[in-house]
Amino acid sequence: MERFEHHVVRLHHVAVTAVLDDQDRVLMMWRYRFVPRQFGWELPGGIVDEGEEPADAALREVVEETGWRPKSLEHVVTYQPMVGMVDSPHEIFVGYGAEKVGEPTDSEEAAHIEWVPLADIPGLMARSELMGSGTLVALLHVLANRGKQGATAAH
Repeated sequence: MERFEHHVVRLHHVAVTAVLDDQDRVLMMWRYRFVPRQFGWELPGGIVDEGEEPADAALREVVEETGWRPKSLEHVVTYQPMVGMVDSPHEIFVGYGAEKVGEPTDSEEAAHIEWVPLADIPGLMARSELMGSGTLVALLHVLANRGKQGATAAH
């Protein structure tokens, strides 16, 4: 057997949530990201703290970044965004319903917060205005399952 060297980058465990309301809209943030040097729409999400359950992190991040609290959360998928060299498990959740519980506490993250119609998502995608793989995976799941029992029905 031949040995070879392979570098692996280990990043954080992340949780991302698409929160849907009863008007077919998704809760999103318009933000500037300095790495790609562009503005775009993102779903709330962030790092799962040591010892924290991913669903708890997903809920915490939504509240911190938007001031809204989903009424329920459903785990959709866990995936690795760059499986060849990077270890960074991403947990995707869909939240149903939401109540305003205050202002965002993470002012660096907040930017502009808006309920975006799901009908607008394909256009935003076509214009490369959706940022990050977690946002894309979650929204593609939501769009693919619209109208299917239990997938995006208001809970």
